[in-house]
Amino acid sequence: MRSTIYFDYNATTPVDPRVFDVMKHYFCQEFGNPHSSEHYLGWQADKAVQMSRDKIAKLIGADPDEIFFTSGATEANNLALLGSGRRAGRVKTRILISSIEHKCVIESAVALKKTNNFEVNHVFVDQNGKVNLDHLLSLVNDDVLLISIMAVNNEIGTLQDLEKIGQIAREHGIIYHCDAAQAPCALNIDVFKQNIDMLSLSSHKFYGPKGIGALYIRRELQDKIEPIIYGGGQQGGLRSGTIPVPLCVGMGAAAELILSSGGERNELRQKTAYFWSKLQQANWQIHLNGPELNERHPGNLNVRFPGFFAQDILASLQPQLAAASGAACTSGVPGQSHVLRAIGLSEEESSNSIRFSLGRFTSFEEIDEAVVLIDKGLQSLGLSR
Repeated sequence: MRSTIYFDYNATTPVDPRVFDVMKHYFCQEFGNPHSSEHYLGWQADKAVQMSRDKIAKLIGADPDEIFFTSGATEANNLALLGSGRRAGRVKTRILISSIEHKCVIESAVALKKTNNFEVNHVFVDQNGKVNLDHLLSLVNDDVLLISIMAVNNEIGTLQDLEKIGQIAREHGIIYHCDAAQAPCALNIDVFKQNIDMLSLSSHKFYGPKGIGALYIRRELQDKIEPIIYGGGQQGGLRSGTIPVPLCVGMGAAAELILSSGGERNELRQKTAYFWSKLQQANWQIHLNGPELNERHPGNLNVRFPGFFAQDILASLQPQLAAASGAACTSGVPGQSHVLRAIGLSEEESSNSIRFSLGRFTSFEEIDEAVVLIDKGLQSLGLSR
């Protein structure tokens, strides 16, 4: 596996060695339970958690007491939607989500529809995946409880105008939740400036460990959220369970690295542009799905190969190159991508599409090698240029 070129950073990122070095100490030395309030090891563990909370809050312009640790963005998204919906009463009974949200947001909204009789409306997007703000405004009225629109799309890399969406929500007294799992590597987040009430993060999307995420909940909103996990009342009763200190420390360290990374996003965009130009030079018929390079996640390319099935191409590249089908996956089983269909692609065009996503540790040498592998893979499938 060490020889595999990894172009699937939007699925998960490797833990940065600097992050892992910080985490190690909290597995074996400072191993205390942060909720053990009567001895030194508990105090030290709690201090480490608080320091990590500070770093994550700084990443998004929040206060530390507005950060609640979860197992990842899926749990954070569930807590945001189910938690607010189950405590809303019957005055506001509609939820607005974009048509390209992650499956965990879609399924959370569906759950509220089934169990709490909410109406769920989908906001249209254009061919680049940008939310149609006029359509959003047309759906807004007094019975809308919550708008949930992601910051950065995980399949086609679309960057949404968070400030305008947040302004619409704030002006109409609507809660704005933002799934920002892909955001830290792509754009700056400021929950105050962007009028975001709740925001979900996942550590493994920005070089931290898997199994840890966070939900930012604006302080004034916290008593309006029903927990979805009950127990000892940790984290102000909003998310019970022992906080995993090493994972929290890793997430905090990863957030700190993002804040200090300087021009990393520009460097990543240059790598992606180089990869795209090399693919074009290979003279196969290819098309870019979604926004132009300067308007998308700096490491994301979603490429359509007319005449080829994405699954066949990916199979031909194994085990040398790791990328992903353009189709969204549930339990690891490929299916038709609702994102690609929402931006106007046909079923056939969706089945021709592959997401390549580059990251911090991608080298130009790997890009050159990947293009050679893709070229050979396409040739092996027996179709002409």
